[in-house]
Amino acid sequence: MAQQLNGLRASYKARTDEFGNLLIEAFHYLALFVIGGSIVWSAVVAYWGMVTQGHETISDILLLFIYLELGAMVGIYFQTNVMPVRCLIFVAITALSRLLIAEVQAHHQAGLDALLVSSAILLLALSTRLIRKSQPDTE
Repeated sequence: MAQQLNGLRASYKARTDEFGNLLIEAFHYLALFVIGGSIVWSAVVAYWGMVTQGHETISDILLLFIYLELGAMVGIYFQTNVMPVRCLIFVAITALSRLLIAEVQAHHQAGLDALLVSSAILLLALSTRLIRKSQPDTE
């Protein structure tokens, strides 16, 4: 009787684990499609703003690169189920570059803020190099 009860518990646990894994996978796919759709929508809206404005700035073009990198990140995660940390760092570098350009354009000189942002970009670039060196199979 005890063996049957243990067998029933094991069978029940296996079925509930399988169902839980199915729910997690469904949530991942749903979330990836929502995030991917949001990225596409935001990129289209940003691009449409550039078209209606009649010109674009370097900051606008860098924003499109941010959307491109976010889309690539979603695609990589969709295929591998691994969060591509280097993609996030590239997005941060691009965002800081936009900030740096805006800062220099606004003040027409490089001040302490520009130095701090440049230092942050350098640190992020060095971190991508460190990540790449620590994973020789991803060259």
